[in-house]
Amino acid sequence: MKIVKFEEFHVDCGWEIYAFLKVSTDEGITGWSEFSGHRRPGIDAAIHGMGQMLIGQDPRAINRIDALTHSFTRPVPGGLNQNAAGAILNACLDIKGKALGVPVYELLGGAVRDRIPVYWSRCGVIRARCAEYFDGKVIDKPAVRTVDDLKAAAREARDLGYKAVKTNLLVFDQKGGRQYTPGSARGEGHPELNLPEDKLDALLAQLSALREGAGPGVRIAVDVNFNYKAEGFRRIARKVEPFDLMWLEMDMYEPNALAAIRASTRTPIASLETILGCRALRPYLDAHCADVAIVDPQYNGVPEAVRMAAMCDAYEVNVASHYFSGPLSAIICAHFAAVIPNLRISEYDVDEVPWKPKLLTHPPVIENGHFVVPTGPGWGTEVNEDELRAHAPKK
Repeated sequence: MKIVKFEEFHVDCGWEIYAFLKVSTDEGITGWSEFSGHRRPGIDAAIHGMGQMLIGQDPRAINRIDALTHSFTRPVPGGLNQNAAGAILNACLDIKGKALGVPVYELLGGAVRDRIPVYWSRCGVIRARCAEYFDGKVIDKPAVRTVDDLKAAAREARDLGYKAVKTNLLVFDQKGGRQYTPGSARGEGHPELNLPEDKLDALLAQLSALREGAGPGVRIAVDVNFNYKAEGFRRIARKVEPFDLMWLEMDMYEPNALAAIRASTRTPIASLETILGCRALRPYLDAHCADVAIVDPQYNGVPEAVRMAAMCDAYEVNVASHYFSGPLSAIICAHFAAVIPNLRISEYDVDEVPWKPKLLTHPPVIENGHFVVPTGPGWGTEVNEDELRAHAPKK
């Protein structure tokens, strides 16, 4: 079997643009994966450049493909190159699983669990910053325009069986709710990344609303991304201690500063979703800077993500699977979470446009706050190309 073609598809799903990779072979078996195209300009070109060097290779030779992609990128590791290699490797895993008639998790030694605990990511956040899609306009769910609306979203999560939710900082005013993300150069606060007192007060009010709505049986996590410097993160960590969070999630590229924040608070710290590859991960584990390591099997590719999880296990650190893309990425995350022994929980975006499940022949199944791991060959689903093309972004 030989690789003969690489194709990318971009899909408009409202507030996100999903990107799919299709790898075709000379025997008619195709493999699929996802990558973060719209958030990483240039990744399409990286995939094509790397892919052209793999034309004619046997996609079932996963270790060989892994070694080849690593050798291509050795002078410039990580970043877009790791994302591109991950997308290619994940599609090759799908091909090999289909060729052998087994799920991808069997290629990785077999599943240790068939149901993955998940938390509702961006609970209320999407309904606030993308309110124009809700209230029956595109999605038949209520928009979040006030703190009281946020309580209702948390109550909905509890009633649906989710045992944990995660939020980002929202600021409410007469216009509704908006997300505060200076680390992404959106709105005020960039590039200084200071923590204003009113934003800290807003976060505490938000957490109070979520706790009231969700009740005592649902854990709460907060993700503040790259939005502050170490001083701001440390202030947040101390202020949120009374809420007994599942974790406070933050990102920075300084292991010792992150470790100092962890040492300064009783709040568990989660981090590392943007750290790509084992070599980059090791200094953070050596610094003991996180209670929970977040690993993304889409960004890294499942083979490297499994190695990263094993490295975390050697440091007695559990792993949460990161998920920030479309429905196939969610299934890829489920196969990863199924095989690693040191799983904490997995991320899942619940709010979606009506056509998102139609992109797959077998979309994700959530039962009582758990992701049911697919059992079919490869990822356990096919991608509906007609739906991909029907929802291509408007130029």
